[in-house]
Amino acid sequence: MAQDIRDIMKASSSQEPKLPKGHKARFEARLQANFSPNKTLQVSSPMQIWIKIAAVAIAFVAVSVFGYYQLSKNSLGDSLVESAPGVESQTDEKLLHLADISPDLKRVEQYYTKGIKGVLASLTITTENKDVIDGYMQQLQVLDLEYESLNLELTQAGPTEETITALVDNLKMRLELLMKLKTKLKELKNNTNENISSIEV
Repeated sequence: MAQDIRDIMKASSSQEPKLPKGHKARFEARLQANFSPNKTLQVSSPMQIWIKIAAVAIAFVAVSVFGYYQLSKNSLGDSLVESAPGVESQTDEKLLHLADISPDLKRVEQYYTKGIKGVLASLTITTENKDVIDGYMQQLQVLDLEYESLNLELTQAGPTEETITALVDNLKMRLELLMKLKTKLKELKNNTNENISSIEV
């Protein structure tokens, strides 16, 4: 069953391809019709020429403007950040967070931050509880600053067990502090309601 390729090539080269009758004549007629020296070139009207020039000019302007904005976007954003008052640039590198280390730590960080944000969103400040909330917010701010310094340490020294534990403990303390604040506000509200009801009786 195996055939020599040389035999197959010899057999196929001896056969000329067969074209339909009149194919060659039709092909030559079409060539003559399309490429004859008698055929005149189409001349565009002056209006068509100006439209083509305008299209090229618009495309050039569009590409130039797009390129300018793309190239200057980063430098414009950097200059706005540098000129903003109160913004400090700590380092050129991005700070590491727990979420950057592992998926498990990312879930832990998300759990605590959602809890913290949820408690903060549920707080209602009144004249009676403003001083209590301000005291707790100052403590929370100290914990926030400590958390940022721990993130900076995590970035500079790399992830260590002590740093990761300290970051998780900081998140726990912030959530516990806010839960204590919430309990304290409930107690204040109950005391205020009891005082009001005792005055009414």
